Amino acid sequence: MLVIGLTGGIGSGKTAASDRFAELGAAVIDTDQLARELVEPGQPALAEIVAAFGTECIDDHGQLHRARLRQRVFADTAARQRLEGILHPRIRAQVRERLAILDAPYCLVVIPLLVETGMRDLVDRVLVVDVPEAAQIHRVMARDRIDAAQAQRILAAQASRSQRLALADDVLENSGALDTLQHQVTALHQQYLRLATAPLS
Repeated sequence: MLVIGLTGGIGSGKTAASDRFAELGAAVIDTDQLARELVEPGQPALAEIVAAFGTECIDDHGQLHRARLRQRVFADTAARQRLEGILHPRIRAQVRERLAILDAPYCLVVIPLLVETGMRDLVDRVLVVDVPEAAQIHRVMARDRIDAAQAQRILAAQASRSQRLALADDVLENSGALDTLQHQVTALHQQYLRLATAPLS
C-alpha cells in the first residue's frame, strides 16, 4: 500500500486537506487523534505525563489539561522533549499497527511533526501543506485564542518552512480560498490512485 505522509506547520490547513482526502475515499490516519487517544484517562502515557509534569497538567475531570501543558512545554525545550519522548514512540507503534490492517490503495498519515520526529521512514512520499509564516501566526492566534508571542514560540519549536519543503515530494499551497485547496487535493488524490495501482518497475 502506498503511504503518504501529510505534514505542515501549525495553522497551515492540514485538517482541511486531510478531511477532503477522506471525503474522496482515502484512508486517513491522524497522529494528533492517536495522541489524544493515548492520553485518555487510564492510559499509561497519561500516567507518565503526570509523573513527569505533576498533577497541575490534569483538569478536575482527570483529563489532560492541554492548554496548560502546551504553555509549559513550548516555554521549555527540555520539557517539550520529555513529552515527545513519552508520546512519539507510542504514536509510531500505533501508526504501524493501523497500517498493517488497512486494505486500501493508499493511506494518508497526518504527521504534523514528520520532520522533527524522524518518521519519514513510515511513509513512501511526503506531502507538505505550505503557507507563509505570517498566515500561520494569524490563523493560530484566531483558532487557539493565544497571543502572537505564544504563536511565535510554537512556530519556533517546529521545523522551518524550508526544512519541510526540502523533504516534500508534493506541495499543497494553502494561502488562498478553501475551494482552491480542495481542487488541489482532488488532483493529488487521482495522482496517488495512479501511483498506488502502477505496476512495480
